[in-house]
Amino acid sequence: MTQNSQTIKTIQDLANNSDYSFINYLNIDPQSNKDGIDHDPREVFSGHYVLVKPTPIKNSQYIIHSKILFKELGINDSLAKSEDFIKIFSGDSSELPELMKNRSWACGYALSIFGTEYYAQCPFKTGNGYGDGRAISIFEGVFNNKRWEMQLKGGGRTPYCRGADGRAVLRSSVREFLAQEHMHGLNIATSRSLSLIVSTDEQVQRPWFSKGSYSKDPDKMIWEKVAITTRVASSFIRVGQLELFARRTRKNEHKNAKDELEKIVLHLIDREYSEKIDSSLNIEDKVVLLASEFSNALSLLVANWIRVGYTQGNFNSDNCAVGGFTLDYGPFGFCELFDPHYQPWTSGGEHFSFLNQPIAAQKNFDMFCKSLMPLLELNSTHYKKLELIIDNFKYNMNDKMENMWASKLGLKSFDFELFNELVNLMLETFVDYTIFFRELSSIPNNIEGLKKSFYKDIDHNTKLQRSWLNWFTKWNNSIDINTQDKKDKLSSKMKSVNPKYILREWFLVDAYEVANKGDYSLIYELQEVMNNPYLERSKELENKYYRLKPLEFFDLAGTSHVSCSS
Repeated sequence: MTQNSQTIKTIQDLANNSDYSFINYLNIDPQSNKDGIDHDPREVFSGHYVLVKPTPIKNSQYIIHSKILFKELGINDSLAKSEDFIKIFSGDSSELPELMKNRSWACGYALSIFGTEYYAQCPFKTGNGYGDGRAISIFEGVFNNKRWEMQLKGGGRTPYCRGADGRAVLRSSVREFLAQEHMHGLNIATSRSLSLIVSTDEQVQRPWFSKGSYSKDPDKMIWEKVAITTRVASSFIRVGQLELFARRTRKNEHKNAKDELEKIVLHLIDREYSEKIDSSLNIEDKVVLLASEFSNALSLLVANWIRVGYTQGNFNSDNCAVGGFTLDYGPFGFCELFDPHYQPWTSGGEHFSFLNQPIAAQKNFDMFCKSLMPLLELNSTHYKKLELIIDNFKYNMNDKMENMWASKLGLKSFDFELFNELVNLMLETFVDYTIFFRELSSIPNNIEGLKKSFYKDIDHNTKLQRSWLNWFTKWNNSIDINTQDKKDKLSSKMKSVNPKYILREWFLVDAYEVANKGDYSLIYELQEVMNNPYLERSKELENKYYRLKPLEFFDLAGTSHVSCSS
C-alpha cells in the first residue's frame, strides 16, 4: 500500500493514489467490452464485474461535498469545486488521467428477501441480469494506508439496469448524501458521501405522491432533476454477491463457478478483515473466521441502528454489506413516534420494521453462511464450526441488543423488567424515541423533564402519571448518581449514545424541495447539524431541529412513508 504524504490538490494527485485491487485481482466478464460501452440490459453469465463507462449528466453543477471525508482522505476542499472534479464525479470520463482510464465497473449479485432466494426481479428469470443497475465504481485507491472505493450513484445504465434509465434524482440523492455522513456522525459504521452534483436541465420521470396525499402508493408521475452522489466505502461487496457465486457453484453453471466463489471470498477477507484473519491460513480456517467476524460486525451494526432509531426499510441481502456497515440509503427512515413496527417504506412489510431488524439480520447472515458452505463441503469439522456460528448468531445479536439498551438507560447491566415496563409506557404515552432518551440522559429530577418527548398529554391521566412515577423511581434506584460528580459523568456517558438530533424525513423534504429551486442553504445547514448530532446547539437551531413531529405530517405520503422511486 502507498500513503499520500501531501494534500491532494488535483485530479492527477488523486489518480496517483489509485490501486485497483478489485478489477486487478478478480475476473472480468468474458463478454465485457473493453471500452466500457455496455449500457443495455443483458445476461452476465460469469465473472465478478463488467467494465462500464458512466453516462455523464448534462450541465452538471456542484452542490456540496463532505469536508470531513475530504480531510480524512487528504483532499483539499478547493478540488471539489474544480472543473476537473465536477466532470469526473458527474460521470464524464472524457479527460481522465491515464491511471484512471478504462477502470470503471459494475457488479452482479443475487437477491434474497428475508431468507428466500428470488429470481423474478431478474428480467431473464435466471439471476444473471440482477446487480448494479446505476451504481458504477470509478476509483479505488489507498489514502493514509486505508483503502477506499468510490462509486457513482446514478451514473447511468449498466448491463444490470433491467431496462431502467440508470439515473438517481435530486430528491433521493440529497437524502443519501446527508444520511451517510449523519450516520458517520452518529458513530455507526456506514458508507460515506464524497460529493453531490446535479444537472441543471436533465430530468427523468419517477412515480411519486400528490401534494397532501395520504396514499400508501405513488399516485402520479413527476419530472425530477437528475443528480449523482458519490459514495465511498472500504468495498461494496454485498451478501448478494457471494450468494450469486454460491448459486452458480451449487448449480454447476460453469466450470469456474467454485473458483470464482473462492476468489471473491478471499478478496473480501483481504478488503474487510485482513487485520483479523491471518493470510497464511488455509481457506477452510479463513471461511470460519470470516463468518465469526461478520457475525460480530453485523450484530453490532443492527444494535447501533436501533440505538439511534434507524430503520433500513429494504434490508435485502443485496443491501447488506459484508464489511458490516450501513449500505444503500434508499427507503430508510428514523423512528420518531416510538413504534416497534415502524417501517418507512410502503412496500417493506413488518419483516423489515424497526425492532424486527435483528431477525432480518439473522436471515441475511444465514444466506451469507449458506454461500460459504460450498467451500467447506469436503471438511466436516469446519462445516460443523460454521453451523455453530450460524446457531449462535441470535445469542450474539441478543447480547449486543441488551448491552445497547443498558447503555441508553445508563445501566451497568440490562434489566428486562425495567426495560419492558418502559416500552409499554412509551407505547401508551406516544413518545418520541430520540427526544425521550436524550431528555432522560440529562437525568431529570422528576418525570416533568421527560414530557417534552410526549405526544400525549398525561396531566389529567392519574393512572398513567402514577405508572411513569413508579418507573422513574425504579430507574433512579438502578443508576449510580449518589454524588453530583457521578450524576454528571453518567449524564455525559448517556448523551454520547443518545443523540440530540436525527435526520427526520420532514427536514429532508424541506431541503430537497428548495434545492430543486436552486437553493441549497438547508442542505448546508443540515450537513452542519446532522454531522455532529450529539452536540448542543444554539436555541434557534434547537427550536428548529429538536422538536416533536408536527401532527400534520403524520401519515402524510412522502414524509411519513416513502416509495422506493429514486
